Amino acid sequence: MRARGLLSGSVMTMYSGDFGNVEVQGNIQFSINYIQKLREFHIFVAQCHDLAAVDPKRGRSDPYVKSYLVPDKANLGKRKTSVKKKTLNPTFNEILRYRVRMEYLRTQILIISVWHNDTFGRNSFLGEVDVDLSKWDFDHTQMNYLPLKARTAPTLAPSHGRGEMRLALRFLPEIIHSEGLVKEGQSTGEVHIWMKECKNLPLIRATIDPYVKCFVLPDTSRKSRQKTRVLRRTVDPAFNHTMVYDGIRQADLSEACVELTVWDRDRLASNLLGGLRIGAGTGRSYGALVDWMDSTPFEAALWERMMATPNEWVEDVLPLRVLNSAKTGFK
Repeated sequence: MRARGLLSGSVMTMYSGDFGNVEVQGNIQFSINYIQKLREFHIFVAQCHDLAAVDPKRGRSDPYVKSYLVPDKANLGKRKTSVKKKTLNPTFNEILRYRVRMEYLRTQILIISVWHNDTFGRNSFLGEVDVDLSKWDFDHTQMNYLPLKARTAPTLAPSHGRGEMRLALRFLPEIIHSEGLVKEGQSTGEVHIWMKECKNLPLIRATIDPYVKCFVLPDTSRKSRQKTRVLRRTVDPAFNHTMVYDGIRQADLSEACVELTVWDRDRLASNLLGGLRIGAGTGRSYGALVDWMDSTPFEAALWERMMATPNEWVEDVLPLRVLNSAKTGFK
């Protein structure tokens, strides 16, 4: 079997290190296997041969191997072998494990990369291979001996099978509190987000316990964060939960963006399943370029309908997408 050369540049942000400083050469020997009884994906990293020398005078590197499942790096993270010192032909004989369902694994691409470990600086990229798991024959558990490749241009296709979210929005332009309205021209309103349900969420482990987290960007403070309750053991959670954000002026709507992310609450951590960003999608907020103002046409259309029909609920079912949360630190 051979690994398909489908990508690499699209996962540049997964790594912190130096690229292109060392000319890639050599090979890696590994096998992959899915253990059905454990529902675990195993990558057996055997060895590498003829790696590039980061220290050419001494003819040596300090290599280790790292793996990712992409595009869902935020969900399952990286795995690493130990570092082998002063060698261009390291032997690892280590297993990198992911606890994940086969159905989910079939939506991923496995990236296996080799790095030089620099204790006092930035690690250096020594090469990689990638495996399209949607086409991989999992009956093939023998060793693969593949040449390492340099980083290439991004060609990763969008992720599918992430599920969908049904939600409704409305904007109330003027809210009268007990003290009455503020002065004319300074009135503020509220955005209401009715989080109804999700369908067909990715089953990344035996069972998932989903919940939804919300921010109205650019505010990523704890005060801005709101969450639904956690629903246990379901890929079709019905939340029926309304979130309210006040102090919002009509003019703010063109600058703000509602970020909704769906998470699986595990015992040790929360895993990001997908999300939406509902806003104008202009790439700017209050004059500044921002990467989170990236609404898809369908997400932007729902936001525009809300702005065009104040005081009225607008509803849609939107596909969840791969999303790096603007505030992943809060689980």
